[in-house]
Amino acid sequence: MFAQPGVQLATSYYSDRADEHERITKGRGSYTRTKTNIIEALRRSIPLRVGVIDLGDGQRVEQARDELAALGFDGEVRVDHLRGVGRGFRATAPDTSQLCGQCGDGKVAVAPDGSVWPCVFSRWLPVGNVRVDPLVEILNGPAMPATTAALAEQFAHVSPCVPNMCDPQCGPSCSPACSPANNCTPKGKCVPTEY
Repeated sequence: MFAQPGVQLATSYYSDRADEHERITKGRGSYTRTKTNIIEALRRSIPLRVGVIDLGDGQRVEQARDELAALGFDGEVRVDHLRGVGRGFRATAPDTSQLCGQCGDGKVAVAPDGSVWPCVFSRWLPVGNVRVDPLVEILNGPAMPATTAALAEQFAHVSPCVPNMCDPQCGPSCSPACSPANNCTPKGKCVPTEY
């Protein structure tokens, strides 16, 4: 399936140390599984995007970036902060302001259990399950367009120059103008000032 045209993978990476990575993911063996799957995706030439999620507290972010390069990943490794959506969700209610408003716009996320969401950050908005219905039926069924329309309406007031919040954003080494809070940096204009 992953070798099909148009299929791309994205993953988060947290540290070059198993203990730190697994403390963050709360999953024993998650470091080894993630690293092994990155290596396999690279071996198979599957398009891959990796984001290092910085939770602070002296986390080994730069070392994680260096390790990815040593594994042979030559794509851009972007650093992002923990958001109030997706698995990072820790509030009493999901915060849709953390979404980009483009959820479901030509892309969806499919979880290992078959759940389908408009994007990987919108886990509280399931639109179907591929273990129950074919993906084409989910995409053309009533839940998907209703959910994406509701999100689009909520974000209708947002300027089109907002960065793509569904991609990892710049870390602290980027220019201050390159932050989601600024809300006026065109997509693709994020240029780090140092690395």
